[in-house]
Amino acid sequence: MTLAEHLIADFTAEAANTRKLLEAVPEDRLDWKPHPKSFSLGQLAGHIAETPTWVGAFVEDGMDFEQLADYQPLVVGSRAELMKAFEDAIAGFAAPLQGKDDAFMTGTWTMRKGEQVLMAGPRAKVMREIMLHHLIHHRGQLTVYLRQLDVAVPATYGGTADEPMF
Repeated sequence: MTLAEHLIADFTAEAANTRKLLEAVPEDRLDWKPHPKSFSLGQLAGHIAETPTWVGAFVEDGMDFEQLADYQPLVVGSRAELMKAFEDAIAGFAAPLQGKDDAFMTGTWTMRKGEQVLMAGPRAKVMREIMLHHLIHHRGQLTVYLRQLDVAVPATYGGTADEPMF
């Protein structure tokens, strides 16, 4: 199995857990924030839903934030919009990675802001950190939001108080 195939398989497994959490987002609370410095529930859920769409940037040599001046984060007004955005993102995840060999996946990928290099590293490693670990990090935040809103927290890696394993 190639590095790209491993990444697709890992993402596919994580997508199932992510889907369960996004489906639990109460659409009548999208503007809610646990703290003034925090994302709103809708912003956080939208960020999680759109993260898989970044895969296209990783099949390029890098990404320059100065070239992303027109970027607008995903804004959703309902759970249905959120889920459609996530399902569309999942559907488009694997295609850019199909046929990419290990030499490509271990090649250097660079994140810049103009001339300033923010990070550089092997493409597979950077993708895992930014796509998977970043997604899991925000998913963890979402579980805290759900708990604070007294919404049942779905099981992901193990049971929760709302969905116990035993």
